[in-house]
Amino acid sequence: MADEGTILGTIARSATEQLQIAIKSYKGKSYLDLRIFYTTDDGQTWLPTKKGVTVSPKDLTTLKDAVEEAMKELQTTEENDV
Repeated sequence: MADEGTILGTIARSATEQLQIAIKSYKGKSYLDLRIFYTTDDGQTWLPTKKGVTVSPKDLTTLKDAVEEAMKELQTTEENDV
């Protein structure tokens, strides 16, 4: 059974939907979980959807490198748009 995990951050997508970034465990193994959650009670309770991805610890460096590259490219794009 999966645990509730530790939420590292959230990104609001709308008033009723958010992306939760968390460390979770399943069958004794830990992983990074990026998952869309929704609410129907004004944010009192957030429920997970099937929309998401899990990243194993061995793949975190690849994810980190890709995010850093995206940040560089998007910063360059923003600077050119100004």
